[in-house]
Amino acid sequence: MSNEPTVVFFPEGAYGPTNNCVGIGQQLRQRGIRVVFIIEESFAGNLEAQGFEERLMRLGPAPAVPEVPGQFWKDFIRETAPEFRKPTIEQLASFIVPTFEALVEGSRYVHPRLVEIIDELAPDVVCEDNVVSFPALPAHAKHWVRILSCNPAELHDANVPPVFSGYATGDRTGWREYWEEYERLTAEAWGGFDEFCRESGAPGLPSRRAFMHSSPDLNLYLYPAEADYGRAAALDRTWHRLDSCVRATDTTFTIPEHLHTGTGKLVYLSLGSLGAADVELMQRLVDVLGRSEHRVIVSKGPQADLIGLHDNMWGEEFVPQPAIIPLVDVVISHAGNNTTTECFHHGKPIVALPLFWDQYDNARRVDELGLGVQLSTYGFADAELPAAIDRLAGDTALNARLAAISARLQASPGTVRAADLIERLARS
Repeated sequence: MSNEPTVVFFPEGAYGPTNNCVGIGQQLRQRGIRVVFIIEESFAGNLEAQGFEERLMRLGPAPAVPEVPGQFWKDFIRETAPEFRKPTIEQLASFIVPTFEALVEGSRYVHPRLVEIIDELAPDVVCEDNVVSFPALPAHAKHWVRILSCNPAELHDANVPPVFSGYATGDRTGWREYWEEYERLTAEAWGGFDEFCRESGAPGLPSRRAFMHSSPDLNLYLYPAEADYGRAAALDRTWHRLDSCVRATDTTFTIPEHLHTGTGKLVYLSLGSLGAADVELMQRLVDVLGRSEHRVIVSKGPQADLIGLHDNMWGEEFVPQPAIIPLVDVVISHAGNNTTTECFHHGKPIVALPLFWDQYDNARRVDELGLGVQLSTYGFADAELPAAIDRLAGDTALNARLAAISARLQASPGTVRAADLIERLARS
């Protein structure tokens, strides 16, 4: 039997966190380390197809009909989409709190299964990329690592705008009111979860605003230095920034023949696997772009059959995003952290249309730093979208700045940095 360490990854059941963990896992596997993924049953086979071992779990009772990967969250987002038209402080009650409640309930439900997997594998390190704690890790794992693949506003600080607010760093109007409402509305869920963590053998939650522990061993967060926040208090020495974390892929993409010619720019449109569940919004974006001169590659998402494309477009339900972004001029995005950092990695400007969670924080950060443009997701005027594309693609200074960021990030891959730190811990 091999004496090499075992590293387990436990990402949230969404493609962004999973892909980030895959990039790090690829590096560790090349070094001879055994890598295992704990994934939801609906993702079964996805990681195995990439050469990784899998252990399956559920965050709730099995449904009457088989699920597709991440189906629970796709349904949740689709049903909740009307709430995304509200200001972020109003979304606290209608979206943020119900989301935390669902995540906390999942942590409770899966706890016995996680203990069982940890006891079976006896891993040297467990790496968690989630937004709430799973007390089985601090209570039962030899070592565990927190990976934060959301916007780093999740690491609360006096100089950083409130998480999920999308507020500006240079204007503190509304910060205090937002935090007061956040604490009031999350009080019941937070209190019950804090008690559950303690009862399960883990420490209590670290602060009244946090649903997630930091690891005493190693913590990693994903954001480039050029876009990171200035903090009133430095993070402790267990925290390390990964500037980007783009997985290696053998997939290539050939631009469809009918998109080779034209006077417009080549644009990639993606609202992520969850945001694309809002078919009405997706179709409006497609129709506006269909009346422009631009050529568009569309990630249609889980409701692909309901979205009709125009002659200046090509798209499918799933597209190879890592292979597409390097080829385009501008990315239109929901500003999810995975897509945002991939755009930095490849030096592409973003038109940000945030929908939920940390997407507002990323969109505001990109806009206030001049690395892209944030538009009102549901309130933009038709002319604003093609005008934003023209402005970003034609800004020579901006594109030179993005190219310099890209060169730095690609010269020092976050996947390698993360693998170095995790391997060191696993072999300690």
